[in-house]
Amino acid sequence: MPASRLMPTEESSDLIGLTRDIVARELAPKVAGFEASGEFPREVFRTLGRAGLLSLPYPEELGGGGQSYEVYLQVLEEIASVSASVGVGVSVHALSCFGLFTAGTDEQREQWLPEMLSGEQLGAYCLSEAHAGSDPAAMRTKAVREGDSYVINGAKAWTTHGGQADFYKVMARTSDDGGRGISCFLVPADANGLSADNPEQKMGLMGSTTATMIFNDVRIPVGRRLGDEGQGLPIALAGLDSGRLGIAAVATGLAQGALDAAVAYAKERQAFGKAIIDHQGLGFVLADMAAAVESARATYLSAARRKDAGEPFSRQASIAKLVCTDNAMKVTTDAVQVLGGAGYTRDFPVERHMREAKVMQIFEGTNQIQRLVISRDLAR
Repeated sequence: MPASRLMPTEESSDLIGLTRDIVARELAPKVAGFEASGEFPREVFRTLGRAGLLSLPYPEELGGGGQSYEVYLQVLEEIASVSASVGVGVSVHALSCFGLFTAGTDEQREQWLPEMLSGEQLGAYCLSEAHAGSDPAAMRTKAVREGDSYVINGAKAWTTHGGQADFYKVMARTSDDGGRGISCFLVPADANGLSADNPEQKMGLMGSTTATMIFNDVRIPVGRRLGDEGQGLPIALAGLDSGRLGIAAVATGLAQGALDAAVAYAKERQAFGKAIIDHQGLGFVLADMAAAVESARATYLSAARRKDAGEPFSRQASIAKLVCTDNAMKVTTDAVQVLGGAGYTRDFPVERHMREAKVMQIFEGTNQIQRLVISRDLAR
């Protein structure tokens, strides 16, 4: 972990200390177990929720922590440095609450948001479909209005917390008008007709359940629509800018964890009469890893400060997601190299870090999509 952080307030510095204490005590001893078994660590999320760590960027009057994104993302990074699966889960939960917070009515927010932000209710986010990943406007899942209800039919792929969540933020088509025909709904997990397919067998993030959610005549009240009909895609895209910052922070935490493991090993391992960290060829690899981690952190914090100041930050969010996840892939790969043959075994965590880093370049918009967002913004 970083030796120290320059936090904006004493309260936020204390929050980092609290987070480090909780993850060291409640999370670190369990990570290897749930990653090996594929068990979903639901109780860990309850612990984080009760400590107030699942609601940090939301207002205190709604049950949130009232913290800036600059602070929230650094807490998220601390969590991810110990468990990328849980870090991703915290980011996804925050994103799942975003639509209700930004587009819900006062009545909707008062009814549902406090329990969601407490951590007692864990969220999931249903946007992608098997044929509509990078192009969400091509989605086919439909929500047809029947009186005071909507009936939803379709399937949503790659759902983090699929089958484990208590509520799902769902984008579904309410008209054939392309991207303007999509609406946003808050669907409870116990809705009749809602089910999860078998979890995906993934390369990494074994402790984070990913599944396709199947909607078979799922009937929900009109009062569970967030915003007006046709506002779903703007709600989704606005949330993705914040979600990309979350993944940037998670990727940075993952890279920090890999760096920490590599440095610890390099101080202990002897070759030719001295610790391998004292051999320039390997010391310089570690130096480049440290530079990558710190530059990633600076990039996501710069974007977060723009968001906190109310400035446009879409381009900066894409830059942060691109830089932080590409750096994480490089740092974790180098961590395996530092450990040599030991790094290729499951006796050390760096092989897991390397597998986990790959997906960071893919979800919340592939890094090719981030380049598209950035270049289009430059063209404007």
